Amino acid sequence: MALHRRTLLTGAAALALAPAAAQERPVDQDPLPEGKPQATPLGQAKPLEPVNPLAHDAPPGTAPGATLEVMRLWPGRPPGGGGPDPDGPRFDESREGVVTGVAEPCLLVMRPARSTGTAMVIAAGGGYRRIDLGHEAVPVGRWLNSLGVTAFALVYRLPGEGWAVGADAPIQDAQRALRLVRARARRYGYETNRIGVMGFSAGGHLMGAASTRFASALYRPVDEDDAVSARPDVAALIYPVITLKPPFDRTSSRRVLVGESPTRVATDAYSVETHVPPETPPTFLAQAADDPIAVVDNSLLMFAALRAVEVPVEMHLFERGGHGFNLGVPGSPAAAWPGLFATWARRRGFIRA
Repeated sequence: MALHRRTLLTGAAALALAPAAAQERPVDQDPLPEGKPQATPLGQAKPLEPVNPLAHDAPPGTAPGATLEVMRLWPGRPPGGGGPDPDGPRFDESREGVVTGVAEPCLLVMRPARSTGTAMVIAAGGGYRRIDLGHEAVPVGRWLNSLGVTAFALVYRLPGEGWAVGADAPIQDAQRALRLVRARARRYGYETNRIGVMGFSAGGHLMGAASTRFASALYRPVDEDDAVSARPDVAALIYPVITLKPPFDRTSSRRVLVGESPTRVATDAYSVETHVPPETPPTFLAQAADDPIAVVDNSLLMFAALRAVEVPVEMHLFERGGHGFNLGVPGSPAAAWPGLFATWARRRGFIRA
């Protein structure tokens, strides 16, 4: 398949270190934005492949991550088969950095100027219908770089794009991503016991699943990297979708994952709060009380589930902020969360100065 990304972005990389660019806009509801609706194996000489900004469909310097390294998740096709045309681009990307058509899930690597030994895997939201790479993953990754953290933006499979394993596809990708990031710790200069996850909206649901279902055997091992632990060392869930149960089930995430009229078994299976073992990593939660998409009860339910099994958890609820506030609109209450997270992570020894 082609080893480039189709991109129409124009200068969005300037958002990388600018919290002021965050906007309060929903990322977990219909309708979809305009646009398309729904090599070398790892472990060999060149497992990482820089995106070529001079490809015929990628004007130089136009994408948020146009010059970032790309780490393929799977040495061949992802488990189960299906999905978009494997002979096309890895994924499609709109002018605003909205990703759909994920044919080849991957990690986009953002390295700090000076590593302090920590790594984070980031999952942006989009209701499992799209991935808001430009609004959430890249700006947050650049902010984490400023703390000395190596950041990996996860481009995960979208269940509605024809993958045979359906709702398990993104969770498989998250597990595989954590294993690869841990297996490559020495190469990138961080420690194997300081690898966390951070997710936003539907990405919060995905990283919540990654932090609670890390021991679930969702796919057969494909190489030696699958012998590595998929358990993150910390989790940060920001305005997350947690539950798919009524009365908090009016999200795109629920509709994509379990359908319009799901069974109770299916709803329980993909509600994060029902799968919280005592081994769940310490967790940081942040959400606005006026969130109209992933209502604040999502964080409350996760907080209660973590407390019930004595997992360390810190939660911050803000009076205002809405949904999709990313790093926070300057001057808004929700803009405090990045500093609160950094303090929490340093106190736990996860991020070091």
